[in-house]
Amino acid sequence: MGGKNYNKTKLACYLGFVTQAIAANFAPLLFLTFFRSYGISLAELAVIPSVFYITQLVTDLLCAKVADKVGYRACIVTAEIASAAGLAGMAFVPDLFPDRLAGILICVVIYAVGSGLIEVLCSPIIEACPFENKSGTMSLLHSFYCWGSVGVIAGSTLFFLAFGTENWRILACVWALIPMFNVYNFAVCPIEPVVESGRGMTVSQLLKSKKFRLFIVIMICAGASELSMAQWASAFAESALGVTKTVGDLAGPCGFAVFMGLSRMIYGKFGEKVDLTVFMMISGGLCFAAYLLTALANIPAMGLIGCMACGFSVGIMWPGSLSVASKAIPSGGTAMFALLALAGDIGGTLGPAAVGNISHIFSNDLKSGILSGIVFPITLVVCVAFARRTGKKT
Repeated sequence: MGGKNYNKTKLACYLGFVTQAIAANFAPLLFLTFFRSYGISLAELAVIPSVFYITQLVTDLLCAKVADKVGYRACIVTAEIASAAGLAGMAFVPDLFPDRLAGILICVVIYAVGSGLIEVLCSPIIEACPFENKSGTMSLLHSFYCWGSVGVIAGSTLFFLAFGTENWRILACVWALIPMFNVYNFAVCPIEPVVESGRGMTVSQLLKSKKFRLFIVIMICAGASELSMAQWASAFAESALGVTKTVGDLAGPCGFAVFMGLSRMIYGKFGEKVDLTVFMMISGGLCFAAYLLTALANIPAMGLIGCMACGFSVGIMWPGSLSVASKAIPSGGTAMFALLALAGDIGGTLGPAAVGNISHIFSNDLKSGILSGIVFPITLVVCVAFARRTGKKT
C-alpha cells in the first residue's frame, strides 16, 4: 500500500464532485433558454430538477446492492461516462425528438445516474485511503462540490455574456470534457475496499441498528439545512434586494456555495485539532442564527449576510455526518454510505419543499418559509449531541 500514489485517487474524487456540481447546476441555468427556443412551459421545466433528484435517489438505493458485486472501479468509471454522455447529449438529443422536453429528460436521467453513483462512491473511496486526517480530507473533498457549483454558475454566466445564450450547446460539450477526462483518472488511480469483501453490513442489518437510524436523521437534517436555503437563495436575493436574476444568482446561490466551500476548506486544513461532533454542534447553532437573521432582518443586505452565513454553517454538516458515522460504524461499508447519501438527498428534497409550501400558506411570504427551516439545524444539534454521548459511553 505504501508505494501507491493516493493523491491520484484524491484528484479523481475531487473532479468527481465537480462533475456532480455541473450535473446539478447546468440545466437550471438554461430554463429560460429552453422556454424561449423550445417553447417548453415553466411548469414543464420544473419537472427537470424533480427527475434529476428522483433518479439520483433511486441510484443511491440501487448502488447499495450493486457496487460491492460489480466493483468500485467499474461503477465509478461508468458514473463518469454517464455524466459525460448526458451533458454532451444535451447539445443534440433534444433536437431528435418532436417533444423536446422528452429529449432533455433522457439526458437528465443519464447524467443523474452518473451523479448518484459519484455521490455514493467518492466518499467511501476517500475513506478507504490511508490518509492521516480522514475527516479533514472528507471535508476538503466535499468542498469541491461547492467550487464546482461556483465554477459552473459563474463560468456559464460569463460564457453567455460573451458568446450569447444561443451557443449553449457548445458550453454543454465543454462541461462534458471534465467527466470524460476523469474516466482516465478513475481507471488508473489506486482504489481500496472500504471493508473486506463480505464483511460489510447489509441494508437490513443497518436499518435494525438504533445507532445507524440516528445517523439517518442527522443526514436528513444536514441535507435539509443546506438545500432549504441553497434552493431558495436566488429567489430570496431577487425579492429581498430587487436585483436582476443574473445578480441574484451570483449573490444568492453563488455566494452561498463560496462560503460553504470556505468552511469545508478551513475544516479540511485545521479540522484535526477540533472535535468533529463539537464543531458540528457549533455549526448547527450558527445555522439556526443564520436562518433567523435571513428571515427576520428588515435590512435587505443583512438578509443576504444571513444567507451567506448559512452557507458557511452548513459546510461541515454533510461530510461531517459521513465521517462520524464511519467511525461509529466501521463495518457499515458501501450500504452505509449509500443509505446516508439517500437520507441526505431526502432531506434536500423535503426541506426546500417545506419552505415553499409554508411560504405559500403565508401568502407567498418567503421569509416565513425560510423561518420554518430553523427546525432542521435544531434537530441536527440534538441528534449529534446524543450520538456524541452514546459514543463516549461505548
